[in-house]
Amino acid sequence: MLNKRGQGLSTNAIILIILGVIVLVILALGFMIGWNKLLPFISSDNVETIKTSCVSACATGNTYGFCAQERTLKADGLPSGEKSEQGTCLKFATDELYANYGIEECSTISCPTDETS
Repeated sequence: MLNKRGQGLSTNAIILIILGVIVLVILALGFMIGWNKLLPFISSDNVETIKTSCVSACATGNTYGFCAQERTLKADGLPSGEKSEQGTCLKFATDELYANYGIEECSTISCPTDETS
């Protein structure tokens, strides 16, 4: 009879090693191919972020930030049918199509109009 000595790996250690390898593979794939492609169902909206930045631009009197700076609104049910829409705070606040997102107009900033004649 052969005399075997030593300690084998426990079941818990093997399970933890397998879970660790799975987590590392997911992290590597996420950073290499991008999280949006790896987990498209986790896409979230940024309506609150846009609202906060527009209120901040209004409160500080930042005319460029409110009237001209392009922002990307990400949400379900946008008028274009896409998942994201480019526009300014002025567009999102004054266009009736975006009224349900609650981005408010700024009474302290007067945005210049594009009039070319």
